[in-house]
Amino acid sequence: MKKRTLSFWEIWNMSFGFLGIQFGFALQNANTSRIFETLGADVDKLGFYWLAAPITGLVVQPVVGYFSDRTWTRFGRRRPYFLVGAILASLALCIMPNSPGLYVAAGMLWIMDASINISMEPFRAFVGDNLPPGQRNLGFAMQSFFIGIGAVVGSVMPYVFTNWFDISNTAPEGVVPDSVKWSFYIGAFAFLVTVLWTVFRSKEYSPEEMEAFDESKTLQSPPLTSGENTARIRKLMQAGMFMISLGTLLTVFILWYRAEKELYILSLGILLVGVLFTLASSLRRNKGVNGFVTIMTDLLYMPGTMKQLAWVQFFSWFALFSMWIYTTRAVTSHIYGTEDASSQLYNEGADWVTVLFGVYNGVAALVAFLLPVLARVTSRKFTHFVALLLGGLGLISMYFIKSPEVLIVSMIGVGIAWASILSIPYAMLSGALPPSKMGYYMGVFNFFIVIPQIVAGTILGFLLNTFFSGTTIYLLVTGGIAMIISGVLTLRVSDKAVIEIKQG
Repeated sequence: MKKRTLSFWEIWNMSFGFLGIQFGFALQNANTSRIFETLGADVDKLGFYWLAAPITGLVVQPVVGYFSDRTWTRFGRRRPYFLVGAILASLALCIMPNSPGLYVAAGMLWIMDASINISMEPFRAFVGDNLPPGQRNLGFAMQSFFIGIGAVVGSVMPYVFTNWFDISNTAPEGVVPDSVKWSFYIGAFAFLVTVLWTVFRSKEYSPEEMEAFDESKTLQSPPLTSGENTARIRKLMQAGMFMISLGTLLTVFILWYRAEKELYILSLGILLVGVLFTLASSLRRNKGVNGFVTIMTDLLYMPGTMKQLAWVQFFSWFALFSMWIYTTRAVTSHIYGTEDASSQLYNEGADWVTVLFGVYNGVAALVAFLLPVLARVTSRKFTHFVALLLGGLGLISMYFIKSPEVLIVSMIGVGIAWASILSIPYAMLSGALPPSKMGYYMGVFNFFIVIPQIVAGTILGFLLNTFFSGTTIYLLVTGGIAMIISGVLTLRVSDKAVIEIKQG
């Protein structure tokens, strides 16, 4: 039994929720640093305050993926998660711009990002569930299209409210401007409505149908032997001890050299993961396999393609996180010549950044359907390499530009890279995953989105103060170099639909 080929409009309906999800995500990316600075955050601490988002994703994504693989309700398998996440994210979007203080805003970022992840991560598995392999490129391209459109609208909303509707983009010190507040309100509404459209206008295959498909039948693997189980226990313990040792050494190093306190998040995080691997090894030896043990074990037994893509994702998302955190400050200081967050000139620059973010997302929407065509003519990994190269050059070029309008050219390269980042790695990965673990591994794959964000959040402030003398534009150049490295690493990815995972 094969999955049926879906019509264009069926793929449209199942992807439409991404329009609202990305609307909210774009508002978060384009305005969070602005809100933090308005509420009194120091520029070298911005990365630290942003850490709430990736740390949340590190926990939420695999857990949601794991349970969505095992869920079946009257609303289906993935759709309940779309709905719950949309409701929570919409509430957080309404509250965040009204935060009375910096730590409340950071807490709202934590809730908002967790809720966006609850909605977003099952969408990736949704494509793998519903589409035959031949349509998955189109499915992920459709998601990229809606991501681009939603992000364009979300990014430019503050600029539109100020310049088209004469809503103020300034406010008293410590208060978020009304243009930003209204943007978040509209984003909350769009998030909820578009996700509801997908929930009620799309369908899912039942568990029985999923098991009957040919691709599922060919992926049945024999149970683990006693020797294989023992090997997994040993590998979990080795990974745990290695990470405990590494985390301990890093913590001692940071303490000895009195380095930035934010670095403790990285070292103690590594230490904690080591403890979790060690605990999983002990539980597997004494009590067998449960959900926690399965999650930790599968981290060590990812397919080869996923391991190769992990490095690609790490460097590309490190670059993106650098851009999201520091573009506002880099543009307002490097181009507009001001660092006063309450000044008219600063807010003009911050509004222009939302336009620039809208440009790169608009470019992503326009090229989303061209990338699968180029991939068919060449290959997916060559297409991704070219896109990331253009994105990296776009970020680096911002250092040499003095006119705000010319920055649009830089954003064209970033937009091409963004379209590719949102689709091609997932298309390559989906063919290497067993359907029974599609949601879980799509969630784990996003570790390699959030881990570079955590690394960026902990070291960018250190780099800014230690090497760049507080000049934020150099962090965008660093991001551009990271994106080019990501493109080069793409060329070594094995893009073959080979399933290498045993159950348990």
